[in-house]
Amino acid sequence: MSLSDILGSALSGLNAAQAGLRSASNNIANVNTPGYARERVPLQTGVTAGQVSGVRAMEAVRVADRFLESTVYRRASDWGQAEAVANSLDRLQALLGAPGDDSGLPARLDAVGAAAVAMTGAAASEPTVRGFVGAVGQALTALQTLDSDVAALRIDAERELSYTVDTVNTLLRRIDGLNDSVARQAAGGRASNGAIDQRMSAVEELAGLIKIEVREGEDGRLTIDTAGGATLLDRRLRLLDYPPSDGSLQPLYPAIKLRFVNADGSVGAETGEELDSSAAGGRLGGLMDLRDRRLPAFAEEVGSLFGGLAESLNAVSNAGTTVPAPGKLEGAQTGFAASDRLGFTGRAVIASLQPDGTLAASFILDFDALGPSATIQDAVNAINAGLGGTATASFSGGRLTIQGSGSLGVAVAQDPDAPSSRVGMGFAQQFGLNDLISGTRSYGPAGFAPGDPHGCAPPQTVEFVLRGPDGRVLAQDSVAPAAGGSFGDLITALNAGTLSAFGSVALDGRGRLAFTPVANLPTASLSVVSDTTSRFGTDRSLSSLLLPSGRETGLEGAKLRPDIAASGRALPLARLNIAAAVGTKAIGPGDSRGANAFVDQLRAEVDLGRGRVSAMESYASFVLGQTGLDAAGAKDRLADMEGRRSDAVNRRDSYSGVNIDEELASLVTLQNSYSAAARIMTTATQMYDTLIGMVGR
Repeated sequence: MSLSDILGSALSGLNAAQAGLRSASNNIANVNTPGYARERVPLQTGVTAGQVSGVRAMEAVRVADRFLESTVYRRASDWGQAEAVANSLDRLQALLGAPGDDSGLPARLDAVGAAAVAMTGAAASEPTVRGFVGAVGQALTALQTLDSDVAALRIDAERELSYTVDTVNTLLRRIDGLNDSVARQAAGGRASNGAIDQRMSAVEELAGLIKIEVREGEDGRLTIDTAGGATLLDRRLRLLDYPPSDGSLQPLYPAIKLRFVNADGSVGAETGEELDSSAAGGRLGGLMDLRDRRLPAFAEEVGSLFGGLAESLNAVSNAGTTVPAPGKLEGAQTGFAASDRLGFTGRAVIASLQPDGTLAASFILDFDALGPSATIQDAVNAINAGLGGTATASFSGGRLTIQGSGSLGVAVAQDPDAPSSRVGMGFAQQFGLNDLISGTRSYGPAGFAPGDPHGCAPPQTVEFVLRGPDGRVLAQDSVAPAAGGSFGDLITALNAGTLSAFGSVALDGRGRLAFTPVANLPTASLSVVSDTTSRFGTDRSLSSLLLPSGRETGLEGAKLRPDIAASGRALPLARLNIAAAVGTKAIGPGDSRGANAFVDQLRAEVDLGRGRVSAMESYASFVLGQTGLDAAGAKDRLADMEGRRSDAVNRRDSYSGVNIDEELASLVTLQNSYSAAARIMTTATQMYDTLIGMVGR
């Protein structure tokens, strides 16, 4: 081997050691940098004319495992979704109040039952009656506060969703730019480890926001798809398109659409793909799950809880009277017309009374005798004829009113042997004549049948939306009721529309709209997006009449009847003696049988709709308990996902991360290699000098 070959080999050794030292210094400098993958310099034997001629140091390569990185992306997505859900459900759980907290909803509902029991033990004294009325008012306020708080949580989820979309777009643009940088470096045969590290960190952050599938091409570019197969990035960038949140609660939010990005960076045409459910994964999927499924479902339960409470309390108050009896019973807005089918069975007793409780007149309103074709106006006429001028009944604008003549009061009672009933509600209760919880409408199912007129006309419309078990919109349909049509016509129109692919609509036994999904669809939720109808001009929409559960129960506008809120004496605790003869006492002071009725009714089962029949105490415990279980389950899942994500990151970092001990050991080896190569060069140089000296002589 010539001296030149020796010098060349030694120089290549110096260069190789120097390249190794450069990588080692980068590794040591980034030992605490998250996402940094260590470098190593591949060495290759130098060969010239078939002979070994030193060593060749290749471009530094990044030590990484694609499978481990893909695992980190998947776990980051699961964690992002779990984190969004757990945080929101934890806030929801806090809204219910801690166990033992007197101001929480569970305590407020328990207080109603306890106050009712207290009335029975003290002959309904003024303090106990005030305590009961106050407890009902506080429970109502707690329900309304919770309902508005849940709405605020949905608005917060929507805002977070809008912000997350912006963050996703920022990351996609960044990854696209890094893709270009990596591809250019690869085309020139140069390493781009720094850009790849930055890209990996951006992809990991992106995976926490949306579930993605990542593939690397031969040119080093990454292709990113959503879990549903929609492409976000290949050689052309797509961005998410979603309108900024306006901070208001909407019954239906738009889907997130995908749009191409033009060469100048502007947003172009839609791709035809969209994200519309929790299947999007990551934080984005978790927020959509909260906004479209979990929080609306809880609001539905809160509404049903209120609906059951209002129906139970009003059933008792409408069966009673005060002493003296009120001079006027003015009903709530029912949405009925005077020509509507009466639809009651059994008997109700309507009486007019002197201020001292003496019976002036009494009339048994026998609905069975009136017949199945009787109308509301027929009942009004019968009352007026039966009371002989001592009281007058009238029905106008959806409201029934019964007013005593002069100083006479009026009372309505149930016949204990055959109580009046329209879908389980008595005559006074169905018309809201003596409600404890009142508002702008009556509370409880109206009991319409398919043959009843719907009372609406164009251009009035009702728009429905059907959601699947994951909150995704399955179908939307709008119905425009034709003038003179029936509820059966509305049902037929719905079953002939887009909803029919997923199930069928019908009126249940209490006249409520019920959706039965097809066999391969486990659950589905039918709700109203918009409703411009007004039945016979009463301002009662069809949705408020056909969907009296959940958010359609009227919780927002509900309140204690003002006179009862002002004075406990207005609470109708007395019972009319239907056997009393005219001229004898039919009601009297000290009668508090209604107190026992409140206790019994709060423990009785109520049909809450959607197949739920339960006592109020049991249902409240179930709803609030289930919320606690859901929050605890979400917290446990978050802890599990956090552990799995950390495990995936640790596995990746243990493979590609920097081990300081290994780097120091490598540093010693490289230093020795460099010194040895330098020594060879020194020796070869001395040999050159000796040779030149010999030739010179």
